[in-house]
Amino acid sequence: MKRPRMNPNSTPTKQAKSNAGNGHLALDPKALEAAKHSLDDGAVTPHFGPWREDIIKLLNDSLATELVCVMRYKRHHFTAVGLASPAIADEFLVHANEEMAHADKLAQRIVQLGGEPDFNPQTLTQRSHADYNGETDLKAMIRTNLIAERVAIEAYSQMIDLIGDKDPTTRRLIESILEQEQEHADELSDWLEK
Repeated sequence: MKRPRMNPNSTPTKQAKSNAGNGHLALDPKALEAAKHSLDDGAVTPHFGPWREDIIKLLNDSLATELVCVMRYKRHHFTAVGLASPAIADEFLVHANEEMAHADKLAQRIVQLGGEPDFNPQTLTQRSHADYNGETDLKAMIRTNLIAERVAIEAYSQMIDLIGDKDPTTRRLIESILEQEQEHADELSDWLEK
């Protein structure tokens, strides 16, 4: 896959600054013209500027986190035992499926940005913000998953701050994933209190 290379000197930030001085809002005609070219770049236009590679790295690390969470939730789904285990195991499966959907959306966004999603199993746990473990105690499983959700919430919150208005599409994606991670944490916290 050809990786687009954007010229940092063609970012709209420079045009926006020059427009800010004259008190007018205006589109950058040079950036609009540049968008007509380099069609192999797909959705990546000069607007993405020098931070595109950093955003792709953040997304790939989040992809690793989601994949590790899928594997941990799946293991816990199949190994949960105890009085409340059927309901909790079902909840783990729901969370695993939702985490997989997050991973798919992250991978899709990486490709849209001209990057390559990193599914390398040998480095997943090193790149993941969350840990994988093989807990067998039901309470410990819930606690481990709650910790992972809290770590994901923190990571996604920081990503939203870092990305800011540099990439509104990625920011909205991260915000939607963050919302679901917060729901997961609330559900796990409720189970932990039972």
